[in-house]
Amino acid sequence: MTDEAPIEPGDARDRRLARMIAADLALPASAVVVEARHYGPPLMVGAFRTPMPMGVPRLPRQFAVDNGLFGQFAVSIRASGDRWRVIRPARESFGPWQARIVLWFLVAVAVAAPIAWLLARRVAQPIALFSAAAERLGRDPRAPPMPLSGSPEIRDAATAFNLMQERLNRYVEDRTTLIAAVAHDLRTPLMRLSLRLEKAPADIRDATEEDIRDMSQRIGAAMAFVRDMTRDVRRQRLDLRSLAESITDDFADHGDQAVLQPGPPLAIHGDAPALKALLANLIGNAVKYAGHAEVRLHREHDTAIVEVSDAGPGMTPDDLARAFEPFFRAERSRSRDTGGIGLGLPSVRAVARAHGGEATITNRPGGGLVARVVLPT
Repeated sequence: MTDEAPIEPGDARDRRLARMIAADLALPASAVVVEARHYGPPLMVGAFRTPMPMGVPRLPRQFAVDNGLFGQFAVSIRASGDRWRVIRPARESFGPWQARIVLWFLVAVAVAAPIAWLLARRVAQPIALFSAAAERLGRDPRAPPMPLSGSPEIRDAATAFNLMQERLNRYVEDRTTLIAAVAHDLRTPLMRLSLRLEKAPADIRDATEEDIRDMSQRIGAAMAFVRDMTRDVRRQRLDLRSLAESITDDFADHGDQAVLQPGPPLAIHGDAPALKALLANLIGNAVKYAGHAEVRLHREHDTAIVEVSDAGPGMTPDDLARAFEPFFRAERSRSRDTGGIGLGLPSVRAVARAHGGEATITNRPGGGLVARVVLPT
């Protein structure tokens, strides 16, 4: 009860509700004042109520919604004299209609979540297939083509991807065949030059024959490089540490200093002949230019790391940037006695990339070089 008279509301809906309540209580209209916060009708009002039996007329919409009080409100009724009785909701935080809305929301989420998950999986599955195919193509250009399945759009995209893979392989094969043909055809004029030099003076003949032999060796090395890069590979599960042990033992048997640091087995999926050539090139370079090689193998996450280090003179930054260029040699004399053809490191990088990895070479802080090859397991 309160002695303070309520303020007459200015809202027409509140005045109408006050008149209806006054009529129900048989009181004059001035004895009832309604003050309501206008939230509007609750969403899905009556959704969980028991349906009306057949034949019973439904209440008009205005009575069901517009004439209802929702949320926070106050109904003031004049009891006697100037005293007023104020009626308010017992609980203002969470009402039955709000509970119905929350329940509807939870039911909708429970029904929609599995459907949304299935739709997302169905939409993302072709993307995952294309991602796996691209990764497989990066590791092995001769990987089998993508299967043609799914919707017409997915089949068209898979067909385009397979055509792209076929054209890339054909382009590489054409370039490789051209290089091999040029290198093979150069042997014939070199042979003719060697025959014609037999009647030349001795000083000219000796110098020219040395150049011809060097050119012939370069052509042979180029043809071997092309042949190794284009041969059919057969990848299998193998122990990289066992391959490294066999290579270092071969160098040690020839009197070279090649040491493999101990460690656990390191299994990867790769081509054994190509990986043996990779290790032989790295260890051979370290032995040739620094007199010894130290090999270390370890695993980092899902990759196998091969590090071949030495304590030699190292390389300048410009030479490091060009180290993997074909026929490039940091040793400028161009003599076969102090260096090779210049295809060892390019071959190493080609093998690493064919396995989906990478090869780098850097100067060691204490002097010398460290060649690092990262291979997926």
